[in-house]
Amino acid sequence: MNKQDVLDAFRFRHACKEFDPERRVSDEDFAYILETGRLSPSSFGFEPWKFVVLQNAELRSRLLPVTWGGQKSIPTASHLLLLLTRTRNNFLPDSTYIARLKKDIQKMPEEMFPGFQERLRAFLTSDFKLLDNERAMFEWASRQTYIALGNMMTAAALQEIDSCPIEGFDKDAVEGILREAGILEGDAFGLSCMVAFGYRVREPREKTRRCVEEVVQWVN
Repeated sequence: MNKQDVLDAFRFRHACKEFDPERRVSDEDFAYILETGRLSPSSFGFEPWKFVVLQNAELRSRLLPVTWGGQKSIPTASHLLLLLTRTRNNFLPDSTYIARLKKDIQKMPEEMFPGFQERLRAFLTSDFKLLDNERAMFEWASRQTYIALGNMMTAAALQEIDSCPIEGFDKDAVEGILREAGILEGDAFGLSCMVAFGYRVREPREKTRRCVEEVVQWVN
């Protein structure tokens, strides 16, 4: 793979609003897409995401009345992915999640952990001023989840698999459906976005973007 292959994948990718319902992404290819999400970077290495692969047709249909941005993509997608993001209490310096992540998974030495907690407390309190704003904390964590989203869509495009990110939904209503279905339990996670994967039924119009001179500023 060379640089042109990657650029071609970015040009291939578009927000596919309707998929070919007869074509399915293989288990191997979708596992690869998920793995690129799992390996994605995040602030402090917090990995605030959970990926729910929603293949249940009845539950997908229940989402349609409150997901205006997925009217054609949700019913026809080979795979529908819900990107859940951890909520505020997970990121407090003394949270169980942070302790387990840093000590058990990332193997931070015990003597380093108190200093890390102080650095995190300063970040949340003064640097980004997130500590007292639950919604701002969720949106900050969602920005990390969107890194994984972008990586998964690019990984799919490299395999000529189409995707469509979906933000057009009533968040409270969708989360209510997910709670009824047992997908969301308690208050540890909220829904950041959805993304559908599959294969296009028609070719999109040519991709348009602002010119590089309008987008990039160099400071030497």
